[in-house]
Amino acid sequence: MEGMRWRLWSTMALTLVLGWYFAATLVSPETRKAHAWIPDQGLRLGLDLQGGIHWVLGAKLDVAVEHELQHLRGRLATTFEEEKIVPKKLAVEGDHLVLEAASPDDLARARTIVDDVDYLELVQGGETSATYQLLPAWRKDVREKGMQQVLEVLRNRIEDPIQGIQDSVVTRQGEERILVQIPGGQLDRARARELLAVTGFLEFKIVEDSAGSEELLLAKHGGKVPDGMEVVYEKDKPTGANVRAYLVKKEPDLTGDYLEDARVQYDRQQRAVVGFTFNSEGAETFSTLTEKNVGRQLAIVLDKEVSSAPAIRERIGAQGQIEGRFTTQQASDLAVVLRSGSLAIPVQIEEERSVGPALGADAIRSGALASIASLIAVFVFALVYYRLSGVYATIAVFLNLVYIVALMALFRSTLTLPGLAGLVLTVGMAIDGNVLIFERIREELRRGKTPRAAIRAGFDRALLPIVDGNVTTLITAWILYQFGTGPIKGFAVTLGIGLLTTVFTAVIVTRVLFAIYPGERRVTELSI
Repeated sequence: MEGMRWRLWSTMALTLVLGWYFAATLVSPETRKAHAWIPDQGLRLGLDLQGGIHWVLGAKLDVAVEHELQHLRGRLATTFEEEKIVPKKLAVEGDHLVLEAASPDDLARARTIVDDVDYLELVQGGETSATYQLLPAWRKDVREKGMQQVLEVLRNRIEDPIQGIQDSVVTRQGEERILVQIPGGQLDRARARELLAVTGFLEFKIVEDSAGSEELLLAKHGGKVPDGMEVVYEKDKPTGANVRAYLVKKEPDLTGDYLEDARVQYDRQQRAVVGFTFNSEGAETFSTLTEKNVGRQLAIVLDKEVSSAPAIRERIGAQGQIEGRFTTQQASDLAVVLRSGSLAIPVQIEEERSVGPALGADAIRSGALASIASLIAVFVFALVYYRLSGVYATIAVFLNLVYIVALMALFRSTLTLPGLAGLVLTVGMAIDGNVLIFERIREELRRGKTPRAAIRAGFDRALLPIVDGNVTTLITAWILYQFGTGPIKGFAVTLGIGLLTTVFTAVIVTRVLFAIYPGERRVTELSI
């Protein structure tokens, strides 16, 4: 009896709380914001229900092939140096590796090394030159890996766990295209474009020299850039004008590949900066770099543009800051880019359109009608066939829908068109659990037990099959959520929450109702 009281009061408390959140989803966002006592937890709608941004991006996968050849060129140059081979030319031109030597003998020596690379093939040979390209199978593999890297980076940027967009879609479309869908007004179009376009290649370079302009800087070095060096610029954020030129080595002292995390922080003047943390390997390298260069400037270069160039006052460990006259939003977006990693392969928007809410309104209306029709059909069947028990089943199924919508609003889940299908599916599964319980109770009544004893035995016997059936479906929902994207995740979320609330309403809510009034008529009258 004590256990039943606990079930009764806990069910009432849960229903009141979730009912309050459910009621909040029925009012407009303006009303929720105007009244502090109304939870600001409206139900979020996906792109297919409320419209949003639809992009098709093209990935320039030939760049991945070029990067692979550049990497190979660096390895070959090192090997040539070790073997005392000095080629006249070793360069990447498009998707070819070009080797030139001063004499046929020099070429022969160099080719003995290049020909050992098992994924290169000779496409053109001469007396003192040779041109290579990647084998077709290797080239295809490089392009595939490049595409996977682009997908991963874009997903990390748009679906960032800290400030990303829930239920956005980033998925492959064909060989070289990516579909991006961003629901509603969750992200400003211009800001979204920047997140997609920024390469996010972060480098740390010790400053060799600096001046107010390139002309003044080069004047110190005979009017030209020294070998192995390059000039990078710090720009004024509002105007984009160059404000200072820095002379640095072409090769970075450290890159952003070693970053473990990046977050928005504020300095003593409350200006937005980006705080970063290196992993253990990066922290060791960064500590050594800063210890050896105390008193010098360290240029923090993002996409060949200097964000800031602070003076190194002491050895710096695993953590540091990037300053750059950022607004809070700019700092936040930069942190997202750094967390997601650099986009080594450029992408461009090939198709852009805005998806209006009209289709979503039709989908909501159709989904609502389907849900209402299914509810009515289920309720009529339950009331006609089970009478009193049917009333309890109807109450349980209705509360089940209230719980689902309230929990989705509470945890900021997004309702998509497939999610509506999951909602309707949950109604059928919810009544299925009640039917299983009622039939078990009927069996016990036929054996001559009293209604209360039959109800207790029926619930006990039906519990395991109900849990077993729902757990197997819950595993399926979890798999769909882990490996699905966008709308598929929306279906999985709705189904998963629905399964949990279904078990609760069938096993707990219905039993509480039976405890309040079990019914005293016999089974022949179909009251149980």
